[in-house]
Amino acid sequence: MSAVAQRVETEADAQQELTDGFHLVIDALKLNGIETIYGVPGIPITDLGRMAQAEGIRVVSFRHEQNAGNAAAIAGFLTKKPGVCLTVSAPGFLNGLTALANATTNCFPMILISGSSEREIVDLQQGDYEEMDQLAIAKPLCKAAFRVLHAADIGIGVARAIRAAVSGRPGGVYLDLPAKLFSQVMDAAAGEKSLVKVIDPAPAQIPGPAAVDRAINLLKGAKRPLIILGKGAAYAQADEEIRAFIEKSGIPFLPMSMAKGLLPDTHPQSAGAARSTALKDSDVVILLGARLNWLLSHGKGKTWGEPGSKQFIQVDIEPKEMDSNVEIAAPLVGDIGSVVSALLDRIDGSWQAPPADWIESIRSKKEANIAKMAPKLLKNSSPMDFHGALGSLKKVIAERPDAILVNEGANTLDLARGIIDMYQPRKRLDVGTWGVMGIGMGFAIAAAVETGKPVLAVEGDSAFGFSGMEVETICRYDLPVTIVIFNNNGIYRGTDTDPTGRDPGTTVFVKDSRYDKMMEAFGGVGVNVTTPDELYRAVSAAMDSGKPTLINAVIDPAAGSESGNIGSLNPQSVVVRKK
Repeated sequence: MSAVAQRVETEADAQQELTDGFHLVIDALKLNGIETIYGVPGIPITDLGRMAQAEGIRVVSFRHEQNAGNAAAIAGFLTKKPGVCLTVSAPGFLNGLTALANATTNCFPMILISGSSEREIVDLQQGDYEEMDQLAIAKPLCKAAFRVLHAADIGIGVARAIRAAVSGRPGGVYLDLPAKLFSQVMDAAAGEKSLVKVIDPAPAQIPGPAAVDRAINLLKGAKRPLIILGKGAAYAQADEEIRAFIEKSGIPFLPMSMAKGLLPDTHPQSAGAARSTALKDSDVVILLGARLNWLLSHGKGKTWGEPGSKQFIQVDIEPKEMDSNVEIAAPLVGDIGSVVSALLDRIDGSWQAPPADWIESIRSKKEANIAKMAPKLLKNSSPMDFHGALGSLKKVIAERPDAILVNEGANTLDLARGIIDMYQPRKRLDVGTWGVMGIGMGFAIAAAVETGKPVLAVEGDSAFGFSGMEVETICRYDLPVTIVIFNNNGIYRGTDTDPTGRDPGTTVFVKDSRYDKMMEAFGGVGVNVTTPDELYRAVSAAMDSGKPTLINAVIDPAAGSESGNIGSLNPQSVVVRKK
């Protein structure tokens, strides 16, 4: 080859535009509408986060991967797009895995993307930096798991992860990206062609006409029908259809905690304040995006009245959910929007509302329970009890129905979900199906980032401890989050003692802790309150200001019951050992 030909070829090579794994991951996410990444930087994904931020993706960096994962999970619930969590390898991956498993259990679409060690060394177990076969570990705990080894496959890998996360019953997906992948170089034009824009990832699934007929005929014969709304109904964002079906049918409804607000808790058909009566005395129950798991006593036992007194209509996109605990008389397999629309089409002029005596029994029980609770919520004692404190927060939310409530704890959670009324859908976020603690700050951060709405996080002092360091994250990003910690000096109560006299009781924290000082350390606003009136004023001012605020609400250490409302799940020893 002549010198001239060699020079021309060299110039052509120099003009060739290249891309690499870093850019292809970012381009694939952007192509599919991913606007936010939650994560913790470190080897080997530090530069991926920096470059994503430079390319316009919002990157929210946390102090712990589990909290970042929880943020991604609830972002998926709020948006119906997979929330993305980005972690380092091995320990960082494992920290994010708890959130991924929780997202899968709760049916939240989420993708956990983790960097990982080199395959050759991992497979021979030669001891690489943070060596771990992450794909094998993730597989049993999520809906799907994939690994990408070649830059040309990044587009299809991201596409598969997105489709798996949102199709059918949503859930968590793991995407493993070994360190070598990021620096792989390829032709930019070929790289662009390798990207995949996911088309119709969650198509409508229409219920069969015969299934709809079966359900309608069962409802027409019901004397005491009841609709139970689960968080799946809230996720579906079929709000108008659900409201129209409930109101046209005239059937009382009972919302599970994260379905509160699909219709206001103050709606005349709401049976929330008459839950026990509604469950025990109903004869035909529609499960709309709700599952007969432990939260509904598996559809059995004294909660549900006499054995055999119920017939269930279940709406779920997952066929295997049917008959999971009890026989389902009328399974309706399909997406909630399509199923409710099909049912609504059958509510015509010949439809008869539920019998008046059933409606009256729900109404009278509800009014009696509300009247019985009212004096407890107005109690203005110091130190506060849970009811008095929650009564003030009930008023705060009533005045700000657009605000988002995040809630976790034992007594703090159990009592709040019955006391604080919600008025709009997807405004109450809590521990969900697993009942795990530690979701609070991750959920609060993502709710603020994804919606821009003010967030009120109501935390037990124990629950707050799982994610409390993220108050620095809230201050760093200047988010409109108000945190209220119900501080009764311990788990359940702050009064336990060590019989040996050696240590504090196992459920006891430092007496009279000032969590508000922790918030002030990062530039946020800290407030200490001792009465419900003070609490109301402090929370109102904080939410109006939009400034990161933490309110330490002093609760009577003796207030609270063992394990909250689920104390029966906490085994107790009946054996007394001889000394």
